[in-house]
Amino acid sequence: MSNQSILRITRELSEIQRGSDLSLAVACRDIDVRHVRALIIGPPDTPYEFGFFEFAVKFTRDYPTKAPGVNAITTNSGRTRFNPNIYAGGRVCLSILGTWRGERGEEWSSAQGLESILISIQSLMSSNPYENEPGFEDAKSDYDKRNQAFYVAKIRHETLRISVIERMEDYLGIERGKSPGVTVYNAEEDYQAGAGEAPFEPFKDLCKRRFLWYYESYLASIEQELKEHKDGERFEKMPFEGPGNAMEGTFQYTSLKERLQTILKKLNEEALSWAAEGIAAVQKEMTIASNLQRQFEQIVESYKKNDAVTLDLDLVDKNPFVWRLILFGRPMTNLDGGMFRIMLYLSPKFPDVLPRVKVETPLFHHRVSQTTGTLCYDATRKDDMRSHIAAIIEAIEEESPAYDPRTLVNPEAAKLFWGTQEEKKTYNRRLRRSVQDSAEYCE
Repeated sequence: MSNQSILRITRELSEIQRGSDLSLAVACRDIDVRHVRALIIGPPDTPYEFGFFEFAVKFTRDYPTKAPGVNAITTNSGRTRFNPNIYAGGRVCLSILGTWRGERGEEWSSAQGLESILISIQSLMSSNPYENEPGFEDAKSDYDKRNQAFYVAKIRHETLRISVIERMEDYLGIERGKSPGVTVYNAEEDYQAGAGEAPFEPFKDLCKRRFLWYYESYLASIEQELKEHKDGERFEKMPFEGPGNAMEGTFQYTSLKERLQTILKKLNEEALSWAAEGIAAVQKEMTIASNLQRQFEQIVESYKKNDAVTLDLDLVDKNPFVWRLILFGRPMTNLDGGMFRIMLYLSPKFPDVLPRVKVETPLFHHRVSQTTGTLCYDATRKDDMRSHIAAIIEAIEEESPAYDPRTLVNPEAAKLFWGTQEEKKTYNRRLRRSVQDSAEYCE
C-alpha cells in the first residue's frame, strides 16, 4: 500500500475520532491501518435505537480509487439479518461500496471516504427498514403494513438482545444459559488476534459508558414492547427472508429486562472496585497514581482563581482514583442555591478507560439519569481530567443546549425540556424543586 494511501486512511480515522458525531467510532491496531473496526450506534426513533453495530473495514492498495470492503460483525454469529441490506453473512449492500447497483452518481468516487460510508450504512437503519428491500419500497397493502410492524418489532428486540445485552454480558463476564437463540457474541470472527495477542476490543469502554447513558431508554423500550408482544411469541418470517438469512426467534422481553438490570449492577460494581485498585496503585507508586494526584492538585488550584464557578473538589479517603465534586449553582439561574454532589470513579487504566460520573444529589435534568444518576457529558481531551471537570460543569449548567437525542439520558426530562411552552415550564418547575431540595440532601 502506498504511503499516500496510508496517509489518507490515517487522516480519515483521526478526523472521525476527533469529530463531534457521537454515533460513530473507529479504531485500528497500531501496526495496520488497512484493517479498521467501526462502530455505528443505532439512530434514535428507529428499531435500532442505541444499539451497538460493529463493522470490519478492509482497505486495499487501490484506496481511495476503489472503495474498501465492509462486513457486518454484529450478526449473531452469522445467524441474524438485521436489515434487508445488511446480511447475516456480513455482506453490506450499498451502491457506494459497489455491492449494489444504484442510480448514476451513487457509485464510489475518491472524493468519498470512510465517514461517508458509515453515514450511508447508518441511513439504512431507518424507522421502517422493510422499505429497504427491493420490490417492497411502495408496499401499501394491509398485509404489507402488518409485516412492516412485525419486522420493526423483531429488529427492536434483537437489537437489544444481540447488539446491546449479549455484547455487554461478554464484556463483563456474565454467564448466560444456552437456551435456543442465545449465542455468544464474537466480534473477532473477521478480525482474529495474532498468536498470543489479546482480542481486539476497541469499543469496550465506549459501549459500557453508553450503556449507562441509554439504560433508561432501553428499559422504556422494553416496557412499551411488553404491552404488544407476550413472552414466547414467535417472530414472523418476512417475504424476503430465506434460509440462513433471516431473523428468527421469540420475544423474551421479561428476560431482557432482568439481564439489563444485571448488567447495570455489574457495571456499578466494576466502577466501585476501582477504589481498591487505586489504593494498590498508590502503594506500588505507579505512574498513573502520581499523574492523577498531580492533575487533581492542579485543578483545585485553577478553580480557586476562577470566580465564575464555585465548587469544592476533594479525594475520597485521599484516593486519587475517587473524586468528589460539590458544585454550587450559579446565581440568577435555575440552579441558583443548589448544591450538587458528583462522584467520579477513575480506573487505573485511565485514559483508556474513562471515568464513571454519577450525580448523587437527586436532580431532575435532561443530562442526568433518574434511575442511576449517570451524567451524560463528553470531554474534549479524554486524557486530561481538567477537561472532564469542565465538561461535567458545562453539561449541568448549560441552559440552551442544541437538541441531540444521543445525549438525552433522562427521556422524561428531555421530552419536557424540548416540548411545548407549557411542558418547558413543567421542566423548569421540577428542576427548581430538585435544586431547592439539594442543599438538604448534601448536608
